[in-house]
Amino acid sequence: MSSNEQISLLKFCSTHRRLESMDDEFYVRYYVGGRRRELGHEFLEFEFKPDGKLRYANNSRYRADTMIRKEVFVTKAVLDELRRIVETSGIMSLDDAKWPDGSKEGKQELEILLGGEHISFACAKIGSLLDVQQSNDPEGWRNFYYLVQDLKCFAFSLISLHFKIKPI
Repeated sequence: MSSNEQISLLKFCSTHRRLESMDDEFYVRYYVGGRRRELGHEFLEFEFKPDGKLRYANNSRYRADTMIRKEVFVTKAVLDELRRIVETSGIMSLDDAKWPDGSKEGKQELEILLGGEHISFACAKIGSLLDVQQSNDPEGWRNFYYLVQDLKCFAFSLISLHFKIKPI
């Protein structure tokens, strides 16, 4: 079965719903990009939309690979679990003012719409927890780091359930 047939089948089998109120609105987008090299712009991005669409893109350009783009619809239960992860993380109360800005080495962005509240973080790529500990806001950036790890694992798991890809 081709990728397009899989997407069509998943769209057919998925239940679509409209959000009734602002309190139900939920959206998550994550992007991490490295520097632009001779091979092009290397990045990873995924987003969960309110209608259940999970969109994933990975452009590693490893050994001249082509960009990986996948879309799949997830159920309300999956979105509810994602929402629970975001809510319990405490990310909505953080401020990225003291976090390092993105550099030529790369940046990462996290955008969340939860109910009537919208946040957008933009900061440097985190190489290790040592980078976090040496920042001006180690507790806040550590919270961000662990949430991003959870979100990436969640998105990669869902994508790998539907498609045969191995994210880097």
